[in-house]
Amino acid sequence: MPLSEEEQRILRQIEEQLQSDQRFANAVSSSGLYRHSARTLRWAIAGLVVGLGLLVLALQVHYLLAFLAFLGMLACLLVIERTARAMGRAGIADVAATMRRHRSNASSRLRRKG
Repeated sequence: MPLSEEEQRILRQIEEQLQSDQRFANAVSSSGLYRHSARTLRWAIAGLVVGLGLLVLALQVHYLLAFLAFLGMLACLLVIERTARAMGRAGIADVAATMRRHRSNASSRLRRKG
C-alpha cells in the first residue's frame, strides 16, 4: 500500500532531521556501535594484566591470596570471552579498523609537527 502525500512529507522531514543530527549519526556509525564493547574489552584486558601481576606477587606471600588473584583473572577472561562473542567477527574487525585509523592519523600528525 503506497504512502499518502502527507505520510511522504512527514517521512522526508524525519529523514532530514536524522541527517542533520550529529549526535545520532555518531551513535549509529560503525565505530559508535561497538564503542561500549571495546571499552569493556580494554578494561577486562587491563584487569587481566593487573591480575597476573598480583598473582606473581601473591605467590610470594600466601597461596590463598594467589588463588584469589587467579579467580580475578578468570573473571576478566570470562568478560573478554563474552564481550568478544557478543561483538562477533564484524565488530572486532570494525574496532580494529577504527584503531588503525586513529593510529595512522596520530602518526601523521606527529610527522607534521616534527
